[in-house]
Amino acid sequence: MIRNTILATIFTVGATIAAGETAMTVQMKTASDLPWTYVADSVMGGVSQGQSSFGSDDGQDFIRLTGEVSTENRGGFIQVRTMIDIVETDAAGLVLKVRGNGERYFIHLRTRSTRLSWQYYQAGFDSGPDWTEVRLPWAAFETSGRLLPKRVSPETIRSIGLVAYGRDHKADVSLAEIGIF
Repeated sequence: MIRNTILATIFTVGATIAAGETAMTVQMKTASDLPWTYVADSVMGGVSQGQSSFGSDDGQDFIRLTGEVSTENRGGFIQVRTMIDIVETDAAGLVLKVRGNGERYFIHLRTRSTRLSWQYYQAGFDSGPDWTEVRLPWAAFETSGRLLPKRVSPETIRSIGLVAYGRDHKADVSLAEIGIF
């Protein structure tokens, strides 16, 4: 699978010191420039249906995840996922530019510790019809089970997933940009 470089070639995080304070600046990467893979709960017998597509609206390129999430047959997710290279340990979290249909969506992180297919770190965000910046600090990510370390270590992250998850609903979420802060 193709690996992407978050730091150095994709995201540049710099510290700016002004009036004795440190502020993080972020350079975002256009999500549609990354290779994404669509995955649904059908891999485990679920019946959710969906798709991903690339789009452009008023000059803003994005990846869009749409479909019907169903918890029937022990399912309940659709997602798009991209592989990444190592994130530096001093990164504080992810920053996203998103819009959606008013539903709650999730970012799933897989790390060197998430060896089983149902293991991940998860943080949620609410969507709306307008493009919005969402910041998800590493501390906001919760484990999917007890076998994982309690906190995600940024340098161990291997992939990032945009996920419609956990309840019956119509999914429609778009991701325009992604970065770290």
